[in-house]
Amino acid sequence: MQNIISNINKAFENRVRLGVMAILMVNDWVDFGDLKEMLNLTDGNLASHITALEKENFVQVRKAFIGKRPNTSFQATSDGKQAFQDHLNALEALIKGAG
Repeated sequence: MQNIISNINKAFENRVRLGVMAILMVNDWVDFGDLKEMLNLTDGNLASHITALEKENFVQVRKAFIGKRPNTSFQATSDGKQAFQDHLNALEALIKGAG
């Protein structure tokens, strides 16, 4: 019998990363400030989790200027979307298997 939790992705075990990916799955690009506000995080906390997701190639970062103000926004990559969907599928299988 296959280990029922083997397909759960460790990159999404943290609630912040889970929240980031859930938001990015349903939005094209999300600004840093909006993401921070939606998840009620500090700048440093959000930045560290985004960095972890970026290292996995799950999140793309875009830095630009709007007028003279810097703007950082994020988008889930195709790898990130697939990994997150696989993670959700594994959780669903776990729940159905346990029920």
